[in-house]
Amino acid sequence: MMQRRAWTVGVAAAAAAAGAGVAWWRLTPREAAADAETALWAMTWERPEGGTLAAADFRGRPLLVNFWATWCPPCVEELPLLDRFYRERQGSGWQVLALAIDQPSAVRQFLQRQPLSFPVGLAGFGGTELARAMGNATGALPFSVVLDRAGRIAQRKLGQVHAQDLRAWADAI
Repeated sequence: MMQRRAWTVGVAAAAAAAGAGVAWWRLTPREAAADAETALWAMTWERPEGGTLAAADFRGRPLLVNFWATWCPPCVEELPLLDRFYRERQGSGWQVLALAIDQPSAVRQFLQRQPLSFPVGLAGFGGTELARAMGNATGALPFSVVLDRAGRIAQRKLGQVHAQDLRAWADAI
């Protein structure tokens, strides 16, 4: 009986370790495509309130690009934190750009309920391809990318951003 229990515990531990390994592998961003940064800086998006937004306008200062959607609970949960980060750090040059992988009408309705201080671009489902080029192999959301003053990818995170992530990124750039 004791051997059977030890065997069961061992199998359960191995399964848990394997599951954790798969989760880690899936949530670890891959290398960005060679032309990902160039592609980003050439892009433009429609704004929810009208007009367009050009990535090139953000060059020269640290930039946090956040891929999100209204139907993604962790995305919605992290937006107030990103908004606070932007308001606190914009004076030191930081910028935040949210790229919505969503229907324009859903984004407009969401922003009426929860306005954001930083710009939002309507990337639509084509934004998923940009996220993949930047290393998000699974296409999962949220996905955040930090670009340095030279416009190069400095940090990436697949999954919800936390205050300690933002502090570390701000200190590193």
